[in-house]
Amino acid sequence: MEEVDVEPAVTNIPGIRHGKHMGFAWGPGDILVYETLHRASGATGSGCSFIYMVRKDEDIYSPILRKLFNESHHIFVGLQTIKEDLPSKSKKPQFVSISRNYRSVIRACMEELQQVAVSTKEAEMSTQYGNQVSILLAIELIWNLCEVLFIDAAPAGSLLLHLLDWVRLHKADVDEKAKLVLQSDSPAEHRDYWDVVVSYVLQGRLEEARQMLVKQATLRPAARNMFKLMDSLLQKMPFYNPGGTQTLTEFDVKWRNWHEEVDRCLKDNSFASNHHLELICKILLGDEDTLLERKELLSSWYHFLVTRLLYCHPTVKPTELHFYAQSCMTMFLDLSVPEPLDNILLAAFEFDIHQVIKDCSIALNNWWFVAHLTDLLDHCKLLQSHNLHFGSNLREFLLLEYAAGLFTHHSLWQCAVDYFDHCPEFGRVYLELQIERVPLDTERKALKVLRICEERQMSEQVRSICKIMAMRALRNNRLGSALSWSIRAKDAAFATLISERFLQDYCAKGTFSDLDLIDNLGPAMLLSDRLTFLGKYREFHKLYGEKRFREAAKLLLSLMTAKIAPRSFWMTLLTDALPLLEQKEVIFSADQTYELMYCLEELTSSLDAAAPGPDRPMQEEDIEVTKVELLRLALARNLASAIVKEGTVET
Repeated sequence: MEEVDVEPAVTNIPGIRHGKHMGFAWGPGDILVYETLHRASGATGSGCSFIYMVRKDEDIYSPILRKLFNESHHIFVGLQTIKEDLPSKSKKPQFVSISRNYRSVIRACMEELQQVAVSTKEAEMSTQYGNQVSILLAIELIWNLCEVLFIDAAPAGSLLLHLLDWVRLHKADVDEKAKLVLQSDSPAEHRDYWDVVVSYVLQGRLEEARQMLVKQATLRPAARNMFKLMDSLLQKMPFYNPGGTQTLTEFDVKWRNWHEEVDRCLKDNSFASNHHLELICKILLGDEDTLLERKELLSSWYHFLVTRLLYCHPTVKPTELHFYAQSCMTMFLDLSVPEPLDNILLAAFEFDIHQVIKDCSIALNNWWFVAHLTDLLDHCKLLQSHNLHFGSNLREFLLLEYAAGLFTHHSLWQCAVDYFDHCPEFGRVYLELQIERVPLDTERKALKVLRICEERQMSEQVRSICKIMAMRALRNNRLGSALSWSIRAKDAAFATLISERFLQDYCAKGTFSDLDLIDNLGPAMLLSDRLTFLGKYREFHKLYGEKRFREAAKLLLSLMTAKIAPRSFWMTLLTDALPLLEQKEVIFSADQTYELMYCLEELTSSLDAAAPGPDRPMQEEDIEVTKVELLRLALARNLASAIVKEGTVET
């Protein structure tokens, strides 16, 4: 068996005592855990009467994080529409834009969580929201770095500018501190003044640092020349302009000249009388010891890395990053053990995409981040060489896992459908299995599920859903809805069963329910013989109601002679013929009357064969005999009238 990368986390279940025998049942996104009746020898005491649901992913049940899932779903669908045949140069800006859209959604969610964490009064909930904010901060930090290194793939020169923006975005506490300093009565004498100036320099924000130093220079006229010299050094520091005419080599020469000038100033003891300015001068030279003395202002090894690159290696190439990253992490952490986030960022600096994805999968509590990042990287053609041993590629595997988790949620399952749609190998299979697990709580939800299945020609699932809904409607005695679902399922046997129920109701009440449905069956009535009979029998009633007696009589007779009507319903049909036989005008011709007589005799012969028993009491038998007598009398009269009428017409 393959060894796991990390030990699985232990989940403590309250109420379950040590040594008890446990049972469990796997679900799509959770496990049901319960204490069984099995007792070990010598065990005493009552068992736990609760069933516990253990969920791996609680985030999908957070209302705020649900917005993250919904918004990112729209971005994901948009990404899939980018045409494969476009040249990579024209696709790259689109991929960078999509990456930024993902990050903006993370940021928006993070800000909302921060607001809720501050406003909530419950300490436990505030802690939970705070933890979620920390996770999203880490996710956005990793994603932003991956965007710089892999998606935007900035070359030497531009790379450092992107890394500076990355650090500035994720080390925003200096702005809050600067605001407090500037709002004070005397900013230059504020206790955090020099921390703000040094922090600006560490982040390469030299213009802001110069503005802050002006306030100190006005307070110390005697040291004005020293401050002017520092201002000149900060102003002269060259920054590479990717859109300019200057080549990288020309920039490098200019930067080296500036660096030598800073070094001369330090060696000349130009700032010896002011240790703060001397410290800034050492930082501008990229002095490692000086930088490490300011760990509290840097706060992380990757900030240390970017500052060191800025003042020592501004033209660093992407291929050289891993060397500087490893050495900076070792120096900064000293003997401390790296956190999972440190290892993930280091893997990114080493351009080991698969290690980044693997470590994130282990460290994070759901698949959202790795699924969406991997999908984007796959579109950038950065994961082509990596296929899994069990069939699917890495992108599809992670998307399937993420979407399967969404399917356990009462509303997010609809988003999951699109993720399965864009997994060409196993997406269809997963969708077929998962869609059957969606609880059909309401008819509206059933129609949503049905539409999804019909759009994808999932005929087996369509039939299954329709049958479930038809059975539910039938149990609730909603015959119209049951018939509608069975027609949609194209289930002839079930349609026959419901048609029988309609006919039984008619026999008991003398009227049809759900007339609109029966009147508008159309071609659907051909699904089964019984449904055809139901539709035609209702048509007979409409013709009779409209006083179109001849058409009604012809239809009634055809229902019996064509054997469409069930034998058990013949007596009802013959009884329906009585009013037509008793009309003053002759409705049935002689031939039609003979056919009716034949049907009556055939019916009575079968009735005679069935002797009265417990199922057919004598009283019922007498009613049947009376009906037959009346029918024979009416048929004889009609036959006589028809013969006379037809004979008169012939002469």
